[in-house]
Amino acid sequence: MNNILKNTIRFVLFLLIQIIILNEVPPLHQFITPYIYFLFLLWLPFGTNRITMTLVGFVFGYSLDLFTNTPGLHAAACTLLGYLRPTVLNLLLAQEASEEVNKEPSIGSMGWGPYFIYVFVLTFVHHFYLVLLEWLQFGNFTYFIGKVITTSLMSLLLIFLTELIMNRRKLKR
Repeated sequence: MNNILKNTIRFVLFLLIQIIILNEVPPLHQFITPYIYFLFLLWLPFGTNRITMTLVGFVFGYSLDLFTNTPGLHAAACTLLGYLRPTVLNLLLAQEASEEVNKEPSIGSMGWGPYFIYVFVLTFVHHFYLVLLEWLQFGNFTYFIGKVITTSLMSLLLIFLTELIMNRRKLKR
C-alpha cells in the first residue's frame, strides 16, 4: 500500500479511536487518562525529516483539538513530539538504519529494547508536556508526577497491545 494512503488512513483511524472511544472513558482515579492518538506520529517512516515531523505533529494535534475543544493543548504536545522524534531515533539507531526511507519504527525493525526505549521516552515527554499545559503550573508536584507516570503507563500498555494487534512485525535485517 502507498505510504501516503496508509498514513492518511492511520491519521483518521487514530483520531477516531481517541475521540470516539478513549475520550469517552472516564478518568480512572483522577490519575489515568488513556491516550494513544500520538502513536500515529511514532509510526511514521524513519526517513521523515524534522520539519515535516513537526508540521505533521502540529496538524495532527490541532485536528484532535478541534474535536475535543482543547485549543492548542494537543497541538503543542504533538509538535514537541514531532520535533524530538528524529533526535531520539538517531540516539537509538545506527545512522544507516534510521535513514531507510520506507521502514517504520516497530519491534521488528528496531528490536524490543530500542523500540521500548523509543516509545517510553516519547510517551513520557508527550504526557509530561500535556499534563503541564493542562495545569499551566506545577501545583502539587506529587500529584503532577503521579498523573504523568500513571497516564504514561496506561498509554504504554495500550501502545504495546496495539502493536500486538496490528502485527506490524517486519523482519530485522
